[in-house]
Amino acid sequence: MTINWIDFVAVFAAALIGAAVVVSLYALGLRLLAVSGHAPFVPPVEFEEAITVLSPKQVKKETKRVKKARQRNPYSPAVKRLALVTAYALFAVSGLVVLFGIYLIVPYFHS
Repeated sequence: MTINWIDFVAVFAAALIGAAVVVSLYALGLRLLAVSGHAPFVPPVEFEEAITVLSPKQVKKETKRVKKARQRNPYSPAVKRLALVTAYALFAVSGLVVLFGIYLIVPYFHS
């Protein structure tokens, strides 16, 4: 059995570049979400039998901090809107790249 090392390196490079593209697009989308004033803050979920990590006072303080940060945004409404639309477009492109990778991996879709 022989290994075609050139093809192996090509597949490795394509996977590495593809992963870098997906992560970069998603990270840029998150950055533009923050610029648009829609910082992704998710309050902690409370479970009945779980240990509380943050007290209600800390959650309220963090929510207040996020609201203040949104108000201090120095960008104009047009720039914020453009950043929001671009962020959603980058998320969509990132998802399409992932779907294209799945299409390439699964032979049922293209045979």
